[in-house]
Amino acid sequence: MSRLVRGRRDGAAGRGAERPMSVARLCLIMVLVLAMAAIVAVTLGETPFAASQYLQALTHPGSPPGEVLWTIRAPRVAMAALVGAALGLAGATMQGLLRNPLADPGVLGVSGASGLGAALCIAGGLAAVPGAVELGALAGALLAGGAVVAIAVRLREPEALILFGVALSAFGGALTALVFNLSPSPVATAEILAWLMGSVENRDWTDSLRAIVPMALGVGLCLKAGRGLRMLTLGEEAARMSGLDMPRLRAFAVAGAALLTGAAVAGAGVIGFVGLAAPHMVRALVKDDPRRILPPSALAGALLLVLADLAARLVPTDQELKLGVVTALFGAPAFALLAWRAARSWRS
Repeated sequence: MSRLVRGRRDGAAGRGAERPMSVARLCLIMVLVLAMAAIVAVTLGETPFAASQYLQALTHPGSPPGEVLWTIRAPRVAMAALVGAALGLAGATMQGLLRNPLADPGVLGVSGASGLGAALCIAGGLAAVPGAVELGALAGALLAGGAVVAIAVRLREPEALILFGVALSAFGGALTALVFNLSPSPVATAEILAWLMGSVENRDWTDSLRAIVPMALGVGLCLKAGRGLRMLTLGEEAARMSGLDMPRLRAFAVAGAALLTGAAVAGAGVIGFVGLAAPHMVRALVKDDPRRILPPSALAGALLLVLADLAARLVPTDQELKLGVVTALFGAPAFALLAWRAARSWRS
């Protein structure tokens, strides 16, 4: 009898060990890690400070060390965290909607259209106008997002939506190349290239505040689509029979991802890989639940981009590395390792 009781307890313990980690607990841990990474990113930089200078920056924010920490580094870290969170959440939403682990924010073509809008503003000589390039990037994203939403509510197959997004992305890339070809000056060409490679350099608190509004709208739409994404794991037919409004779900998910992606591109340029990799960093901890994975994916994206920007600043090069280059160089091997581990678990 005692063996039977122990066997039941062991079985219960085993089932409890298989339960996914609480989302609240996981998010709390990731928030703490993100806070520590942000402190390190604000503290470290190209210019080393002594302990007395750090104390001066804390007690007198208007001092030269305080200006470096709170006017240059801190807004840069805040923008990196916002952009990373937006891309991570958009990637998780797209992977849940399309039921494809390789989906990312760029699959909709919004990134390409947003980059095109920024390139047109730069080529048109509007780079000197504060906020003009960012507004152009956001406008391009909204136009592309509106087109994708209009298509999404009419299509039933996720493959068709992917193909439409690929076509839109290719068209945006072709038009951007045309802008390069017809660029009025080498300076404008260099500025467009720098924008497309991505960076949060020279960002201030105003840039972060400007990005919060569209990002907040995108977060609300993605979270509203979360319940539908969970039901979608049962299959589209089963989800529709349970009363799920598929056109509305697609509209919310696509519009939310488009807003997040457009705001991210407007704030930091085109940055790849983050939206693809961030959901996979936390997927195993939430047992691949499309709804539960949304908040941790946003935090993982923020952490990933804060660390990537720190690496871009600390790598000893004559010219600072672009953020999009760093995310690809350091992130692609890490993502390959995650994919290899996932493949091993699938085989077992």
